[in-house]
Amino acid sequence: MPKILIADDDPHIRNVIRFALARDGLVVVEAADGAAALALIAREAPDLVILDVMMPELDGTELCRRLRRDSDVPVIFLSSRGEEVDRVLGLELGGDDYMTKPFSPRELVARVRALLRRREGRVTDAPRAPAPLRRGALSLDADRFEARWNAAPIPLTVTEFRLLQAMAAHPGRVFTRDTLMGAAHAEPRIVADRTIDSHVRHLRAKLAALGAAPIETVHGLGYRYRDDP
Repeated sequence: MPKILIADDDPHIRNVIRFALARDGLVVVEAADGAAALALIAREAPDLVILDVMMPELDGTELCRRLRRDSDVPVIFLSSRGEEVDRVLGLELGGDDYMTKPFSPRELVARVRALLRRREGRVTDAPRAPAPLRRGALSLDADRFEARWNAAPIPLTVTEFRLLQAMAAHPGRVFTRDTLMGAAHAEPRIVADRTIDSHVRHLRAKLAALGAAPIETVHGLGYRYRDDP
């Protein structure tokens, strides 16, 4: 069964989340501060991490920054602050989702399940895994959740992978922000334009680190993957 790490210094919040996740059949491990969470991640290899932004020892944003150096495990931020700048910061650091306290435990479980489905996929009626998508130096293997540029791995979050996959599948096509959000999330969701911009900016930075710049901005419309990246 999928294993979920909860990192929050409030024992009541941890109890609420643990009960909701366990009732849904998920395995739960807990940490009361960021340092303990980092150690648990290395030892337990969770399938998803729920991070409180404000924690002692090591706050959630710094923990996510360190985690993203070598891991693409999905991260959901929890925070008592709901300002857009905080949500954008969490996404820019590599978070996949952001919920503001107080939150609905049922909604949190639904978001956890959605991220797990998108990361691992479901082998149901498909007899064969889809072939990797290749566009010049780019290779995307959705079955293995691997992205490479000239064979060098690109450490993408689930959302970043889906955005890149959608654009690379149709080079030259202009994708609006709404279309990109639809490609990244199976369920309908209302988000600010800056949220998509943050995902794309983070994606571009990871590609630029490998000397790649295949994503173009189409001012007033959205983004596209170049025909000749």
